[in-house]
Amino acid sequence: MLFSTFGIMGIIVVPVLILLFAAIFLSKQYKRCPSNQILVIYGSVGSGQSAKCIHGGGSFVIPLLQDYTYLSLEPLTIEIDLRSALSKKNIRVNVPSTFTVGISTTANIMTNAAERLLGLSTAEVSNQAQDIILGQMRLVIATLAIEEINQDREKFLDLVNKNVNLELNKIGLDVINVNIRDITDESGYIEAIGKKAAAEAINKAKVEVAEQDKDGAIGEANANKEKEVQVANQVAESEAGQKEAERNKRIRIAKYEAEGITGEAAALREQEVAQAKQRAITEQGKKEALKEQRVFVAIQEAESVKGENESKASIAEYDATLKEKQADAAKRGEVALAQAQKAVLEAQKLEEIARLEKTELAQEEINKRKVEITAEAEAERQRRIAKGEADAILAKYEAEAQGIQKVLEAKAQGYHKLVEIVGDDKRLVPTLLMVEQLPEIIAQQVKAVQDLKIDKVTVWDGGGNGHNGKSATSNFLSGLINSLPAVHDLAKQAGVELPEFLGQLTPSENNAIDSAPPTSHNQ
Repeated sequence: MLFSTFGIMGIIVVPVLILLFAAIFLSKQYKRCPSNQILVIYGSVGSGQSAKCIHGGGSFVIPLLQDYTYLSLEPLTIEIDLRSALSKKNIRVNVPSTFTVGISTTANIMTNAAERLLGLSTAEVSNQAQDIILGQMRLVIATLAIEEINQDREKFLDLVNKNVNLELNKIGLDVINVNIRDITDESGYIEAIGKKAAAEAINKAKVEVAEQDKDGAIGEANANKEKEVQVANQVAESEAGQKEAERNKRIRIAKYEAEGITGEAAALREQEVAQAKQRAITEQGKKEALKEQRVFVAIQEAESVKGENESKASIAEYDATLKEKQADAAKRGEVALAQAQKAVLEAQKLEEIARLEKTELAQEEINKRKVEITAEAEAERQRRIAKGEADAILAKYEAEAQGIQKVLEAKAQGYHKLVEIVGDDKRLVPTLLMVEQLPEIIAQQVKAVQDLKIDKVTVWDGGGNGHNGKSATSNFLSGLINSLPAVHDLAKQAGVELPEFLGQLTPSENNAIDSAPPTSHNQ
């Protein structure tokens, strides 16, 4: 029983062990290729092939039939000290250079490397490549003139790369980089060419520097000219802006003053209208008798005020017209002066243009432009000042005329109502108006004697009765009082009959008034 158990285990374990050893063996035969190397499998790799080259990845190496090795892709630096190489014009040149080469990763070229470089050391590979490079460079130099080698380096390097690379590919190498150092010759021809080129370059550079200096001077002069012109324009625009701001300020002030005057006149008118309404309500009874006289006085005052207003308006219009004409005359004078100065400057410019440099000519142009701008700005300023003053004066007189007109309209309405209240008895109107003015008339009579300077009055009165049965003292006082115009006399001359409560004239006084010749009053 035990034997059968071991027999079964042996049957199972032995195949497993065989498979395990086979797997380990096969895994060891699978070779992977690093990225910086080429895997070369040689032996029985196929009909017509000497080796199988792999770059990247891996491959299975058959035991006994195949073997493998690696080729390094590390670049090789080869110094080439080429001397006395004969050029196309039989001038020997020295061309020291440095070549960097490496094994190619192209399929066919890798096979060439496996066939010709496998098993060689780095020094041996470098020697083979050096011989090939020297031969190909001598061949390329022999086909080129020394000027082409020295001046057209790109063409020279292209030919070297093309010829050398073609030959190196045959042994499995590629040219990575070529660096040619200074090319010299034994006769000094290249140095002479260099000196000639340097002299030509220096002369050309001097000419270009002179051209640039000339262009710079011209550009600087133009820039200075343009700068001065722009500065002058900006200064003129600034002054014009300041003048315009001052003009706007004066116009706004005049406008506000006119609005203030208009407001004051309107307020005064409203106040007088309100006062007139209150007086009309509270004194309606007394005003009925004075209606006709007030209408007459209002008409006279309206005509007087109308004449004054027309006169003031004419004066204001004349003043405004005068100021406008003065402003226009000043403007024409300034323009004429500016034009004369401009003509003088132009004549001077034409006379002196032969000896003036471009900078002085530009300065003259700028000065001329400044004079023109200044003259135009001054003329515009005078015109706008005159117009602003005229507008302010006109607005003031218009406001005054409107205020006076409103007052007269209010009075006319009051007189009209007075006439309507009196009705058919129109004679009461001047009588009432006369009565209303009695306080003013009496005040004027008092003023006639209040300023008389009488130190003393001496009256020789014997105590007896004099003329008309009165004493001398009473006659003196009566004469003094009678020297003043009587209120009744004034009323009668005006065709107005005063009420009885103010007193009456005696028959003799009435006769004296009637027989008195009319007097003329010079005003």
